[in-house]
Amino acid sequence: MLRSILISSVAVIGLALSGMAAAQDKYDLTNPDDIFKAGMKRSCTTVEGTPVIHWWEGKTYGRRPGEKDRHLFNVQGMNIRACKFFNDPKRGVGYRSVSREVMFHMDPVTNEILKTWKNPWTGEEVEVIQVNNDPVNMRAPAYARDEDGKPTMTEFRMFAFDDFFLSGGGAARLFYKNPMAGEYQEYVGGDYHAMEFGTDASNMAQVLDPKAEVDDSILSWGRVSKWLPWMKMGDRDGVVVYHTAGIRVKTFDELPEPLKGEILQNYPIYQQPPPLNDQRPNETTWTVVKKIVDGQREDAAAKR
Repeated sequence: MLRSILISSVAVIGLALSGMAAAQDKYDLTNPDDIFKAGMKRSCTTVEGTPVIHWWEGKTYGRRPGEKDRHLFNVQGMNIRACKFFNDPKRGVGYRSVSREVMFHMDPVTNEILKTWKNPWTGEEVEVIQVNNDPVNMRAPAYARDEDGKPTMTEFRMFAFDDFFLSGGGAARLFYKNPMAGEYQEYVGGDYHAMEFGTDASNMAQVLDPKAEVDDSILSWGRVSKWLPWMKMGDRDGVVVYHTAGIRVKTFDELPEPLKGEILQNYPIYQQPPPLNDQRPNETTWTVVKKIVDGQREDAAAKR
């Protein structure tokens, strides 16, 4: 039976879990500082700068009103990150993660990584610009307490099921200025509009043990968004839907093909996370494609 353990600092939790938390060598999930530390360890490791790799695979679909959904691509991706730790006299422990991520669009039958793709709606052969976002960093460190010393996390927002902690059901509702659109988006549209979904499960014993690494975890990621810019769909109705599942792997060598081989051959920087002091602005598919398109236009203009 699934037991909700949305735990406040004064809540009482089930006997099995409370017995574990009460031990001196376990995080106490009624303690706001321990709640933060458990969450920090799930995102990072116990050793500053140690790479953490999450891998996923799945499918991408195209949806337009009045049509049957199309299976456009298979996908494989990975995120490699590391964390810098902090300890502030008033705010307590803190961390900031830095990461890079790639995701490759593959033929839905052969799993061949695509260089070009024939758009089934326009008939145009387009260049496939793979996801290669460097960096994807936390903008600022997160701390266990705010500037006034008050806890930033008073509930451990996960569920306990057998030997795992589970989270999910929420969504990141994204709506902001699209970097590829003009200055009049509030009048004619063009804003980036998407929703992303994340679900994960982590080993309970590993999460609660301050000395253990969380390496036994699974995840699922999904996104519903407007057409990818390199599809050249313009303002045609419809969305793309991603649905994936994956795990946290221990080393880069554990990544499957063709993901690992493509990274080694064409994206070697993604074998390591960015430096811990990386302050570059984050990249998205839209900012990466904009840079490529701008470069192509500049080259074409120079040849005229």
